[in-house]
Amino acid sequence: MKRSTERILVTHVGSLARPPDLMEMLVARQEGKPYDHDALAKRTRTAVAEVVQKQIEYGVDIVNDGELGKANFSRYTRERLSGFVERAAPAGFKPTSIFGRDMVDFPDYFNRGGRTSIGHHARVFYCAEPLKYVGHDEVKSDIANLKAALQGKEVEEAFLPAVAPGTMEHWMKNEYYPTQEAYLFAIADAMHEEYKAIVDAGFVLQIDDPDLADAWQMHPEMSLTEYRKYQGQRIDALNQGLRGLPIDRVRFHMCWGSYHGPHKYDIPLKDIIDLILKVPAAAYSIEASNPCHDHEWRVWQETKLPDGTILIPGVVGHYSDFIEHPQAIADRLMRYAMIVGRENVIAGTDCGIGSRVGHPQVGWAKFQAMAEGARLASKELWGK
Repeated sequence: MKRSTERILVTHVGSLARPPDLMEMLVARQEGKPYDHDALAKRTRTAVAEVVQKQIEYGVDIVNDGELGKANFSRYTRERLSGFVERAAPAGFKPTSIFGRDMVDFPDYFNRGGRTSIGHHARVFYCAEPLKYVGHDEVKSDIANLKAALQGKEVEEAFLPAVAPGTMEHWMKNEYYPTQEAYLFAIADAMHEEYKAIVDAGFVLQIDDPDLADAWQMHPEMSLTEYRKYQGQRIDALNQGLRGLPIDRVRFHMCWGSYHGPHKYDIPLKDIIDLILKVPAAAYSIEASNPCHDHEWRVWQETKLPDGTILIPGVVGHYSDFIEHPQAIADRLMRYAMIVGRENVIAGTDCGIGSRVGHPQVGWAKFQAMAEGARLASKELWGK
């Protein structure tokens, strides 16, 4: 995995805005409506080529495919694993909420309608038989599209994201396995095939695990001790899924959920940092720039970054459409560099920019600001 040996490198978390025509076909596939398979495959490949080129133009050193082949990660999970059935939600069904603790203090906010309102879940997916990985063709396409897009391009490195078992779990209810632990490890064993395929293709594997932190909001009944035990089991399952893979080809991303809302009761980083560092990864991508978490650089004054690993703090975010000033970005990067070492810092984003900002132009402007901030920090840190 590349390090910031001569300057601060720039990357991001993964999701980028999908072109409208591509999104239309992805939604049709997701909803079981008629679509042209060949047209979707061709458009996905051209869109990935376009988005790789744009990342390069806007100063991103470590690029990905923008996750353009996936309509969303929850549906992607059900497309890559078999063993699920879809049914109407039973009477009184209440989905887990990534803002469950916040809802106690702000019920009117969450009942007002809009993106962060309490939604109606008409359909629920249940695991009804042994899980199997069936996403071989899809992951091959992801790999082939990114490889084709990189032909003739100069980038430092490329990565592909996949989801952690603990985050996949909450989208699909278990009815088959005798325990939730057995279910988790079954997901991990199945997803090992995708994790390995990405690494074997020569890409860095990014594991996305937002539920490591945002499940704290989903389970307001848990104490901190109970929650740490709960998440410890999910880290164990992830590590089972990563078994045998070279640590220097794995990076781990966590955040506190990308919804726009209060986030008053996000679990503090200090309470879970030791769990994060149990993941066998060479780099840790952690949400760090928004008003709820900007102060948590202090955690690294007390917690040593393991030798040989890299920190990818989010220095721009999805939390607003404000474009972060390059000097503010540089200041953030220098703060981390002074604590963990300049060679151990790569500039990143809080979460996938994708559709989480008001317009793709805003997302690209954030990338441009991040690249300029990295240049300013590099000038200070390397003196050139």
